[in-house]
Amino acid sequence: MTRIDRKFAQLRDQGRKAFVSYIMGGDPDPETTLAVMQGLPGAGVDIIELGVPFTDPMADGPTIQLAGQRALEGGQTLQKTLDLVRRFREGDDSTPIVLMGYYNPIYNHGVEQFLNDAKAVGVDGLIVVDLPPEEDSELCIPAQAAGLNFIRLATPTTDARRLPKVLENTSGFVYYVSITGITGAAAAQAADVGPEVARIKAATDLPVIVGFGISTPETAQAIASVADGCVVGSAIVKQIADGSPVADVLDYVRSLSDGAHRG
Repeated sequence: MTRIDRKFAQLRDQGRKAFVSYIMGGDPDPETTLAVMQGLPGAGVDIIELGVPFTDPMADGPTIQLAGQRALEGGQTLQKTLDLVRRFREGDDSTPIVLMGYYNPIYNHGVEQFLNDAKAVGVDGLIVVDLPPEEDSELCIPAQAAGLNFIRLATPTTDARRLPKVLENTSGFVYYVSITGITGAAAAQAADVGPEVARIKAATDLPVIVGFGISTPETAQAIASVADGCVVGSAIVKQIADGSPVADVLDYVRSLSDGAHRG
């Protein structure tokens, strides 16, 4: 049972929805990333998604693309992102951490070495958006054998024929992408999301968490009310990009988590 599994069991017992936050590792620098990470649990974050910067982030909108570019220009690497997790774990051994990114840095690191390193520093799950289910033998199945959840994305275009394949080796939770397109591109609508979440939940016992298009406490509450929780990424990354002090970023995150937990 991973930290992610334990977190969702705890939330179910409490009758609460999950709030998941995304930040980019190394943006604007590792120390700021670590300071934000360390404050996220106290701001109501249940699960942290930590972005691994990559030169060709095809699923990400401009806000996260630019965050990745800044991180790379500052020298951030996959290894340095793992180091952030290790340092975070020195003070927090319970908050789940999911690495989110693309396969190329992992492949270059070496899959077996990466899985050993990720497990050793305290990573709990992976979201690798450019590895479809047909490539599960590359990383998904080895990751789960190593004790890491492999979290798959479902989208508005994941039809009834495709959904079983998407869910086949997914663990931890299902990440439902609320809109068609890239991160930060449009606002999520609970009326549209609700039926899709219900369709996915009819096919799996895993929690379904909704991301993309959430930037206000009201939207977080509305989306969480029709799902098992929500993810906010671009809106938080933008606060960091704007140079907001860490305390202000965490105040904003707290407002979002409060909304999600009311869902």
